[in-house]
Amino acid sequence: MARSRTRRKPMSEINMVPFIDIMMVMLVAFMVSAPMLTQGVKVELPKTTSKPMPLPDDAKTLIISIQSDGKYFIDLGGDQESAKGMDDISEKVGKVLSASPQTQVLIKGDRAVNYGSVIELMARLQEAGVNDVGLITDPASLDEGAKR
Repeated sequence: MARSRTRRKPMSEINMVPFIDIMMVMLVAFMVSAPMLTQGVKVELPKTTSKPMPLPDDAKTLIISIQSDGKYFIDLGGDQESAKGMDDISEKVGKVLSASPQTQVLIKGDRAVNYGSVIELMARLQEAGVNDVGLITDPASLDEGAKR
């Protein structure tokens, strides 16, 4: 007696389960790594109760960070590099402003940095052609603002 074997038809649909598994793993990896990308240089910012200044969405920003040990870092849209000194900062800022004159320059100074260092940096930025400089601070909590 001959048995008739039934052949399976080839599957014409794509199995989406492995694809979804890989996408979920990638989503979790990106969610974990995204906050790390925005941190940049570790700087303890001073607190203030003033209202934040709105920046246009299309504004290009150049952030100069000063760490508590006096090291300078220049951050232009994710490209972060350390500066060797004031002359290096003046040169790099001058190049950026000549290429894009509408660039907003912000200083992110650690609260332990000497006031004179920030003033010296602002003077060098003015020599490099920067007309307006913004200072980045952390907003103070309501309790801290009431104590002042």
